[in-house]
Amino acid sequence: MILFRTLLLSALAAALTVGCTSTNKSGTTDKATTSAAKTDSETDSRTRDPDSETAEKPAADGTATNADTAALADLPAGKIADAATILARPEVPILCYHQVREWRASDSKSARDYICPTGVFKAQLQLMADSGYHSILPDQLYAYLTTGAALPAKPFMITFDDGPLDQYEIATPILEKLGFKASYYIMTVAIGRRGKTPYMDKTQIKDLADRGHNVGCHTWDHHNVKKYTADDWKTQLDEPTEKIAGITGKPVTDFAYPFGLWNHEATVELKRRNYKMAYQLAERKRDPENPLLSVRRIIASGYWSPKTLMSNIKGTFNKREL
Repeated sequence: MILFRTLLLSALAAALTVGCTSTNKSGTTDKATTSAAKTDSETDSRTRDPDSETAEKPAADGTATNADTAALADLPAGKIADAATILARPEVPILCYHQVREWRASDSKSARDYICPTGVFKAQLQLMADSGYHSILPDQLYAYLTTGAALPAKPFMITFDDGPLDQYEIATPILEKLGFKASYYIMTVAIGRRGKTPYMDKTQIKDLADRGHNVGCHTWDHHNVKKYTADDWKTQLDEPTEKIAGITGKPVTDFAYPFGLWNHEATVELKRRNYKMAYQLAERKRDPENPLLSVRRIIASGYWSPKTLMSNIKGTFNKREL
């Protein structure tokens, strides 16, 4: 039995390894710069978690098939680590972006935290790439947290909220050029909307999924989950989930909380609906019962230079070697 378990975990760990290139930004409110300094990349080519019985090197070509990640994401409950084990694993840095475009005169000072000028976004991700970071997707994060499966050296996640068109037209070509994949959380009320802030349409959302990016749910109209009544869960989660799955042809199993706000009751509702992962912001601790449904992210500010972004990554996430 012990031998069978060891062989099974070895196979799971080997299946998950993925290598993408990633970029780095820093975390203070100084002016964003476009210089990207090379950073020491002495980290070993595999990331070993002390709770994992085995950790294999990433595949030589840095890829994993959809079947590999699906097999890991659909593990039976008995194979999933308990909450205490998940909470003990080192966190993976997760960046949250909203709009990627040039600032306008009408943009308020506070709004500019959520609007990343193109040059700033490019410089932040370039530093991540130059520093040896590798982007991962939610299925890989889920497998790592629940089984201790191996991740590439210096893993991080790129996430986008709301679904504005600039994420598709401006941000995605930049990150793809660097070899990164990202996760996009769609507010379904705005799909295809045009105006001062245009949003992605169904064809563009499907194209992202077809190109290997992840598409998740961000409610219908950005309503605070802490205020939901029974009917709100149908309007804000069940129907948007079904709509997004219909667009991409893929299951929707991860969710981004509007405003990063959540409570324990929200994690219970998401779990009942078979959601595997949900993302808050970094101000609060994770839920002790449902840590997978309270994963922490940081907003990558439009004011941040690459150096400031890196400082915020190192200051926010726990002891994974960065």
